[in-house]
Amino acid sequence: MIEMKDVWKTYPNGVMAVNGISVYIKKGEFVYVVGPSGAGKSTFVKMMYREERPTRGEISINGSNLAEMKEKKVPYLRRNMGIVFQDFKLLPSMTVFENVAFAMEVIEASKANIRKRVMNVLDIVRLKNKARFMPHELSGGEQQRVSIARAIVNSPAVLIADEPTGNLDIETSWEIMHILEEINERGTTVVMATHNREIVNNMRKRVIAIEGGRISRDEIRGRYGYES
Repeated sequence: MIEMKDVWKTYPNGVMAVNGISVYIKKGEFVYVVGPSGAGKSTFVKMMYREERPTRGEISINGSNLAEMKEKKVPYLRRNMGIVFQDFKLLPSMTVFENVAFAMEVIEASKANIRKRVMNVLDIVRLKNKARFMPHELSGGEQQRVSIARAIVNSPAVLIADEPTGNLDIETSWEIMHILEEINERGTTVVMATHNREIVNNMRKRVIAIEGGRISRDEIRGRYGYES
């Protein structure tokens, strides 16, 4: 599913963010990526959806080599991925329905399919009754649920979440995590970068810890392993 082989990433200013990482994530896994600030977590995650390109090494998702992929093919790669950000990245001038539908319009889905699928995923994230609301009319947790709906509307094989609970209170964070767990149980591979110690320690999924640009731990039912 997702494989990195001896991956390095050095930025133009000389900072080495990733230092010879090799890892394999199987289809259907739920993986937490943890580590101190500045350890290389964000770069690790961003390389999975080609926001960042490795300096050297191989990254493959479903057999496609991201390191060698031409820029014009990157949008097609992301059509089979869902990406959830800490700051939601919703379009403020569009309704909840339109924000989610936009991801299907990009791939030229039919209006009938868009209507049916969007309402289906809004039901999954428990926002079907707010389809016509604007983003500013929603709470932070509701906005994050909209971003999750947008990320899964095209039934991606992989969902990548970069600190999806970082701006949320603990109760709302758990709501988001239960939704991500449900999505994972439907067969989607989930990779989530997080600093949330309580969630990692309670949900006990695979944990990949990154320190100094290297994998320091890789545990099947891991713990967060750092102080709050």
